[in-house]
Amino acid sequence: MIKRWQRILNQVNRLIDFIIVGVSYMSATCFWLLVVRNDPQNPALLISNLFWFALMFSLVSVFGYQLAKLYDSVRGKPFSFDIKWVLFVNAVIAVGGGALFYLFRLVDFSRAALGLFFLLSSTLVLTKRMLVRVVLSHYRSKGYNLKHVILIGSGALAKKYAKTIASAPQFGYTIDGYIGKSCGIDGLPCLGEWKNAGSELLASPDIDEVVVALELEQATLLPQIIAATEKYGTKVSIIPHYNDYIPASTTIQTFGECKLLSLRTTPLDYPGNAAIKRLFDIASSLLLIILTCPVMLFAAIGTLLSSAGPIIFKQTRVGKNKRLFQMYKFRSMRVNAKENTGWTQDNDPRKTRFGSLMRKTSIDELPQFFNVLKGDMSLIGPRPEIPHYVEQFQETVPLYMLKHLVRPGITGWAQVNGYRGDTSIEGRVQHDIWYIEHWSLWLDLRICLRTVFGGIINHEKVT
Repeated sequence: MIKRWQRILNQVNRLIDFIIVGVSYMSATCFWLLVVRNDPQNPALLISNLFWFALMFSLVSVFGYQLAKLYDSVRGKPFSFDIKWVLFVNAVIAVGGGALFYLFRLVDFSRAALGLFFLLSSTLVLTKRMLVRVVLSHYRSKGYNLKHVILIGSGALAKKYAKTIASAPQFGYTIDGYIGKSCGIDGLPCLGEWKNAGSELLASPDIDEVVVALELEQATLLPQIIAATEKYGTKVSIIPHYNDYIPASTTIQTFGECKLLSLRTTPLDYPGNAAIKRLFDIASSLLLIILTCPVMLFAAIGTLLSSAGPIIFKQTRVGKNKRLFQMYKFRSMRVNAKENTGWTQDNDPRKTRFGSLMRKTSIDELPQFFNVLKGDMSLIGPRPEIPHYVEQFQETVPLYMLKHLVRPGITGWAQVNGYRGDTSIEGRVQHDIWYIEHWSLWLDLRICLRTVFGGIINHEKVT
C-alpha cells in the first residue's frame, strides 16, 4: 500500500515542481521586462516565447530533480539535502539557459531575469518541499503513512535500532515484530527464532523492509537471511556488528571481489569539493586582505610602538596531513622564552596592553589571510595547534589527530560554538570532526556569517 501511495505522491510532486518552475520563469521575465525595464513588447509574441521557454525550463528542472534523487524517499535525510540539490540543479539550469540564450542571440534574454527566476523557483520549490515534510511528519507521528519493518535480531544492536525507531515517530517506521530469542526486546512481539520457519515470515506482502541486526556470533545466519529476502523480493538493510566503530562518512570501495569500508572518507576527499573550497579560500582571502589593509596598518604601527620585537609573530603549527607550517599573527606579547610552548591564558602577564586589545577583537589574526592565500590554511577549519601540544593531545584526547585530515582554519565550527581559547579540547575536537564529516560550501558560509555576527569579539580581558 505504501509503495503505491509513494508513487502517487512522487507524480504529484513532479507535477507541482513542473508548474512552479514554469510559473516562476514567466513571472520573473515579465516582471523584469515589463515592470523594471518597462520594455515595450508585442504581448502575443512575448507570451508565446515565454510559454515555450517556461516549458523547456520546467521539463529540464524535473529531470534534474529526478537525477538528484529528490523524488526518492527522504524519510531519513535532513532538509539540508533538499536545499543542496535544489539550489545546485536550479543554478545549473539558470546558467545553462543563459549560455544557450546568449549563443543563439535570443531577444528576450536577460541575465537579471534569469537570476530572479533562480531565486523565485528555488524559494518556491524549497518551501513546497518543507511543507510536504512537515505534513508527512505530522501524519506519520499519528500512525499514518508508515513503513512496516521486520527486525531480525534480539541483541544490543537490535535493541538500539528499536529504541531509535521508537524515539523518532516522524520518520514513519513501525516494527511489526522481531525474529530472535523470546523476551529479547521489550515492547515488541517476538515472531519466533529464525530456525523455526523464520524465512516464511518474510513472505508477507505487508512487509516493506527487513532490518538485520545480528550479533557477531550470529553472523553465520546472514547468507540464509539474504537468500530469503531475495526469494520473496523483500528490501533488506543490514546493521553490521561493528556499527559503533563506523563514522557517518564511511564509503565503500570495490577491488575485484573485495569490498573495502573507508572509515574516514570526508566530503573534501572529492576533487570537486576540494577545488570549490580552495577557490572560495583564494577569493575570500584576497578580498579580505584588501578590505582590512587599513586595520592591518594600524595594528602594525600599534604593535611596533607597544614593545620591542618583530611586528609579525611567526609560530610553527601542525597543518593538513600533519605537515608543519609557519602561522602569522600580529605580535600581541612581549618576546619571551615560552612563546612556542606556553598556552595563552586570560590575564596572561606576557601580553602587552595593545596586544590584549588586538586579541579581544581578533585583529591579531588578520595576517592569517596570507596563510590562507598561500594554501597553508583555509578560511574555515579546525584551529591549528603547536607541535608541543599536538604530541600531548594525540595521547590523551580520543580522535584528536583526525582534525588534520583537512587544512586548519582561521575560524571554524568549534569556534562559533564557543570553543576558542582556553576551553575543552574534547568538545573542540568533537565539533571539528563533525565539521569535517559534514562539510559543504553552505556550512562554510554559515560559519562565516556566525563569525562576523558574534565570533570576532572573544572573552579575553583587556589587561
